[in-house]
Amino acid sequence: MCGIRDKHKLNLRMNIDMYALVEILGKQYKAVEGETVQVDYISSCEAGSSLEYATVLAVVDESNAKFGTPYVADAVVKATLVGDIKGDKIRVFKKKRRKGYKRTQGHRERYSLITIDKIIA
Repeated sequence: MCGIRDKHKLNLRMNIDMYALVEILGKQYKAVEGETVQVDYISSCEAGSSLEYATVLAVVDESNAKFGTPYVADAVVKATLVGDIKGDKIRVFKKKRRKGYKRTQGHRERYSLITIDKIIA
């Protein structure tokens, strides 16, 4: 059985050269070069657009780590918008007992996929 601390140790043992913690649209994500990250929907850009985020909270590589207060100075994460996807459907069901009142509503959240191209620290 693998606890939270064991999973954290496993992640540290992976051969990841560098990663950054970046704030995108008010949420924090772990950015590794070459990986694709699912973020909240970005309506202002089209697929294939180049994105730059200067709101880098931390940059960690094999030899050292930089933590910002609140952001790391001169650190930039460059990414490319791959496209948009929809999340799983969520069913919202409302009912009032003994009144015959029932309503069902569905919802699907939109997400954007971005590929991390480069981390500049």
